[in-house]
Amino acid sequence: MTDIDKTAEPADTPAAGAEAIKAIPVRHYGRYVAAVIAIALLVAIIYAFGQGKINWNAVPDYFFDDRIMTGVSKTLLLTVLSMLIGIVGGILLAVMRLSKNPVTSSIAWFYIWFFRGTPVLVQLFLWFNLGLVFEYINLMPFYKDYWSNFMTPLLTALLGLGLNEAAYMAEICRAGLLAVDEGQTEAAHALGMSHSRTLRRVVIPQAMRVIVPPTGNEVINMLKTTSLVAAVQYPELFRYAQDIGQNSGAPVEMYFLAAAWYLIMTSVLSVGQYYIERYYARGSSRQLPPTPWQKVKANMLSLGRPKGAVGA
Repeated sequence: MTDIDKTAEPADTPAAGAEAIKAIPVRHYGRYVAAVIAIALLVAIIYAFGQGKINWNAVPDYFFDDRIMTGVSKTLLLTVLSMLIGIVGGILLAVMRLSKNPVTSSIAWFYIWFFRGTPVLVQLFLWFNLGLVFEYINLMPFYKDYWSNFMTPLLTALLGLGLNEAAYMAEICRAGLLAVDEGQTEAAHALGMSHSRTLRRVVIPQAMRVIVPPTGNEVINMLKTTSLVAAVQYPELFRYAQDIGQNSGAPVEMYFLAAAWYLIMTSVLSVGQYYIERYYARGSSRQLPPTPWQKVKANMLSLGRPKGAVGA
């Protein structure tokens, strides 16, 4: 029988005096080349605009002008009201589209087909110029007036943007409702819940996780699309910037100013979208992703922690 040396080291442990394996990370030279090219292009663009005949001092001079601030507030108001119309109409159209009634589902399909198939600018001009077709609007005993007095630029903007948005929101809501397992609905019906109550209490809360991200994108897109209503005489940010540019002789500078304000507003909306998505992810993720502030705080703590220390 062979004797076993119990003092020998296990086979899975490195031998005494053996050098530890030194891992060498793979070098991605393509990243360095891409970074150099990107920086060179950025410097070239900045240099080109620096050499152009642009009065950059006009941008801060008018950045908080009363007309610009009025345009910002009207842009936000138009965005909120149009999205409200779009969301309410989209939910209604989605439910109609999923209905087993062929009449209501056909009406919803036709609505979505028409409004998604025509440009927003064309719809705005159609609403604005219907006064050439109808001289009066007559709602019998409730309201009667000239069409030109009834169809104001604000109403034109709300109808053109809101009704068009309802078609897109209908497809977003329909996708969210279809993402919920049918067993949830069947279980709710087995408990005696009505169809409408099942939608409110069971289906829609679960569908929100799918609905919220594209809806946030639609809100940001709506804020930018409001610039089109300048064509139907509604004064918002872009229209005010145009007027100031024509009167001050600095039209390009005012376009840069309007672009800066749009970037600020869309950035704020993007942060809000992140937190709303995080809120509705509670039911699907065991550990929620860290917020931007939590990421910054974690990085600051890691910088101040001694090397090799282990956090609690």
